[in-house]
Formats: sequence, C-alpha cells, structure tokens
Amino acid sequence: MGQPLRRLPPAETLSYMLLTMTAISGEFPVSQVRRLPGGAAYMLSVVTALKRDGLLKTYSRDSLRGLRLSKQAKRLLLADRPEWFSPCLTGRAEPNVLKSEISRRLRLHRMAEVMVTMTNAGVPSLPWEKPCFSSKDILQAFPPAYPVYYTSRELKEIGPQGTKIKSSRATGILLTDGGIFVVYNTGASQMKWEYKAELRLKAMLQIEFLREVPAEMCISGILFGTDMEQVFTAMDEGGKHNYFVLDGNFNHFYYLTNDHRGEVLLRLLYDSDLKMTLDQILSENLYACRPGWFVENDALDESGAPVLYGYTCDMPRIRRFDTALELHEMEGTLICFDFQETVLRRVCGHRVAFQSIDFEQYERSVLHIQEETD
Repeated sequence: MGQPLRRLPPAETLSYMLLTMTAISGEFPVSQVRRLPGGAAYMLSVVTALKRDGLLKTYSRDSLRGLRLSKQAKRLLLADRPEWFSPCLTGRAEPNVLKSEISRRLRLHRMAEVMVTMTNAGVPSLPWEKPCFSSKDILQAFPPAYPVYYTSRELKEIGPQGTKIKSSRATGILLTDGGIFVVYNTGASQMKWEYKAELRLKAMLQIEFLREVPAEMCISGILFGTDMEQVFTAMDEGGKHNYFVLDGNFNHFYYLTNDHRGEVLLRLLYDSDLKMTLDQILSENLYACRPGWFVENDALDESGAPVLYGYTCDMPRIRRFDTALELHEMEGTLICFDFQETVLRRVCGHRVAFQSIDFEQYERSVLHIQEETD
C-alpha cells in the first residue's frame, strides 16, 4: 500500500474548503458534506480522496458520524497558513482538544451546520474573512458592506465579558446593516435554553454595539433546526423549555431550516432589497397596512381583514397575530412558503387562513431575476 500524500490540495479547491471547515469546527458532520458546493456525489469523492491521502478520518460514536483532521493534516495546515489555523489547531483551543461526549460533539456539529448555511448564503463566517470581533474594530467600518457571522467561540474570546456568556446556547451572531441576530441551532431535538446566559449575551451586545449605532437597529433571534417540525416544538407554550422564544426577549425570533430553503430565507433577512421585492409582489391586490392596530399586519385584504407576511417564520410575531385574532374574534390571513404551511397551520388557530408561496417558483423567477439584476 502506498504512503499517504504529504501535501495539501490547492487552496481554491473544495477539498481545501472541507479541510478548512473541519479545522474551524473541530468535527464536521458527515451529513453536511452533501450541502457544500459541488453536489453530493462530487463531495463524496472529495471525502474519499482526502481520507485516502491521510488528511481526514471518520469518527463514529453514539450513532453520530463526523469528520476529523488527521495529525498530518493539522501539521500541513499550520505550515501552510499559520495565521489562519493557529487559533484553532494549537494549545487548548476547542477544535484541537476534541472530546467524545455526545453533548460536546453535538455542539460542534450544530456550529458547523450554521457555518455551512452562512457560507452558502454568502455570509462571511471564517475568521480571516472579517474584522476581529470587537465593537471598536467592527464599528470603524459600520455599517458593513456585507453581513458577517461570528461564532460563539469568537464572542467568548473578547475578554472578561466572554466569561459571562459561557453557558449561552448561541452558536454565534450575525451582524448586518439592518440589525444584529443572535443565532441558535436546535438541530433535530428540543432546545434547552440557558435563560440567564441568553439575557447576558443580549445585554452585552446592547452595551457593546447598540449605543454606537442607529436607533432603529435592534437585536433579533434566529433559530435553526433540522426541519419545520421544530417550529411546533419551539412554539408549544406548554413546553417546559420554550418560554424563551415567546416571552418577549426578542420581538423577532425567526425559524430557519438547516438546508437550502433556510439559506434562501436567511438572504431575505439580511438583504432588504430582496425582501422588499417579495413584499411588493405580495402586496398586489391588497391594501396598505394599518400601523399601530391591535392586530399586527403587513397589509389588509378587500374586506379590511389583516394580512401578515409570515414567510420569514417570525415566531413571536405569528403568535401575536394569532392571539390578537382570537381575542378580538376576527379572521386574518397569513402568507408563508408552501413548505411552512403544514406546521404553521398546527401552530395557529382556526381564525387564521393561509395563502402559500410556491418556493420553487419563487426561486426560479423572483430570486433568479433579482440575482441577475444585482
């Protein structure tokens, strides 16, 4: 049997991208390989080649399969780009000191899932693609020319404040020119919130950033999950751990799936022009909204009933809409994407009617045309 190759693939290749993401995350979930650019079949061949060359290895335990760097791969990456990989592949850095406990590994997998979503949605997430995380460095270029994502690991390394948010379940924060999003990933299970730690994280962001930026900016939440079923779990007010989503900590708390559809919705959250285009299409044959009404609304139908654009799956807003209709014995319409409708029907009461947007048609027409224009 031949000796493994002792060189890295070229930096511009998908092979190098996978090695990089594995280095940053510590353990890259096998299930996420198919989501990387190039397609599932090609990326499978990439993994096979990297394992053959002695750069990647599969770690499987407790029915959880992940990819880890070999010692040789770590040495080569450190020699190739020490300024990139030293923070994660040396000393006591979490990606360099891997554990076998299922809870620790799930945390690494969930952080990697969000990193893939951010990358596919065009959001810089690798440390060297953005300014260092500090209010001074970021605000010097504020508002940013593009959204940027910082992992919780980067947040916790900012100094004494980092120890106060150590227990937070957040995977990171997304900074945009329209606001700050605290990002969570519940995966396929129910999130167990660390209530006080989440409030401390929000308070830290308010102190570090919001005092320096326009008043209209706010802090919102994004919850990623495996599929739409997690929305029902997150919005179940009888659930033991679900109060954090609906009790007003974030006026806006969006649910996105960890797949291509979630990537598209993420773009709608950070790209105001893209969202405005969709809203303008939806507003055809509707009347202007009624600001300050006791029922949240984005438009009114021909009978004067409220219409809510719920396609971003803003969970507290959908709950407030549903509750107000019930309290005032009114009826209204919620507009969402077709893949969201089944679960949102279970979440809402009988006073909410639904109108769905064909997701594939939206991608083929509106989104594609917008991308060509840009």
